[in-house]
Amino acid sequence: MATVMQKIKDIEDEMARTQKNKATAHHLGLLKAKLAKLRRELLTPSSKGAGGAGEGFDVTKSGDSRVGLVGFPSVGKSTLLNKLTGTFSEVASYEFTTLTCIPGVITYRGAKIQLLDLPGIIEGAKDGKGRGRQVISTARTCNCILIVLDAIKPITHKRLIEKELEGFGIRLNKEPPNLTFRKKDKGGINLTSTVTNTHLDLDTVKAICSEYKIHNADITLRYDATADDLIDVIEGSRVYMPCIYVVNKIDQITLEELEILDKLPHYCPISAHLEWNLDGLLEKIWEYLNLTRIYTKPKGMNPDYEDPVILSSKRRTVEDFCNRIHKDMLKQFKYALVWGSSAKHKPQRVGKEHELEDEDVVQIIKKV
Repeated sequence: MATVMQKIKDIEDEMARTQKNKATAHHLGLLKAKLAKLRRELLTPSSKGAGGAGEGFDVTKSGDSRVGLVGFPSVGKSTLLNKLTGTFSEVASYEFTTLTCIPGVITYRGAKIQLLDLPGIIEGAKDGKGRGRQVISTARTCNCILIVLDAIKPITHKRLIEKELEGFGIRLNKEPPNLTFRKKDKGGINLTSTVTNTHLDLDTVKAICSEYKIHNADITLRYDATADDLIDVIEGSRVYMPCIYVVNKIDQITLEELEILDKLPHYCPISAHLEWNLDGLLEKIWEYLNLTRIYTKPKGMNPDYEDPVILSSKRRTVEDFCNRIHKDMLKQFKYALVWGSSAKHKPQRVGKEHELEDEDVVQIIKKV
């Protein structure tokens, strides 16, 4: 492990020394590709003697969505989890109190949301320090990340945590790069672009591809992409997820400081200890998870508004709805009746490819 660590450090040092200009873009692109490959080696350790996932980390995914609390030790993650879920995660005012991953579940607007209190991240987690690797690989399975920050401590913590997560291929509040990358058997590397490119040219692209031993590919850029974007697409193991910066302990700062914090994007100021603005935080989590609630209506009965079926906003067709209830349901599916904002008239008879909206009511008609 130390050799991989050393290689990473050497490359990072060399990147820090290299001036950024057009002449060095090619060289920097190559270094970034090497760095990404080494990071991947760290993430997937060899099977022998790699110590497994660690006690308490293989938390079973339950509920409709999963939210991870990430932050440095002693910023109040456990207090926040206790207040939101009523679970008991040990709280003390010294660092590293939480050593394993503690799950709790909240029910909000009919959806069961699993919250994970992950142990404090320390600087260098992406390089395998502390329990960093397990913390971050658990974080990769979440649908949304809450980065808990301490209002009294400097904002540099935010940059450090983002850097750790990005090193592990978690991209916060970003969309996947809008570029296509297709391998082929012959013909070399072709680069086409619909916009003017300031970051990537053919030489840089070739350098990055050759590092991955790819010599024939078609690459189409639809926006001004960087070398990092291209590496993300080639690596393919990147996770794009929404993230909320939760600034805790706001009872210890002045009103002026709070007003500055309020202007920042993706922020939510709270005080977990005094339970200030926890409902505002839940509202924001709901907005970022972007879930769709669908109510079921058995034939001849009123809709069941107590227990909605929760779908993600990306997969919310009638087919997804049937699969969520039972995997055999599609075999007997004839058509569905839908009431709500996705229906043109009440009720509308639809097939399984119909897209549902939040709070629609669905009745499934089976074949006889």
